[in-house]
Amino acid sequence: MARRNLQAELKQELHAIKQRNRRVESDKAWETSAARRGLIAVMTYFLAVILFILINAPNPWLTAFVPAAAYALSTLTLPFVKDWWVEKIYRR
Repeated sequence: MARRNLQAELKQELHAIKQRNRRVESDKAWETSAARRGLIAVMTYFLAVILFILINAPNPWLTAFVPAAAYALSTLTLPFVKDWWVEKIYRR
């Protein structure tokens, strides 16, 4: 009887681990996706446009490209920096 309970408990724990792994994998896929980066860049652009309009900045539609482009560029360079950091600093 105890063996059956142990097997059932192990199956339940294995199922929970597999569910967690699926969730972690999907979260990681979203975090690194081009869709997410593009969405954030577009949102950054429009929020910057609103801000520049509110402060009466010249050419708000054109000027708003600067923060959006800066964000987009930072997402291109950060994977390289992350890899370096993991290799040189984090090393577990």
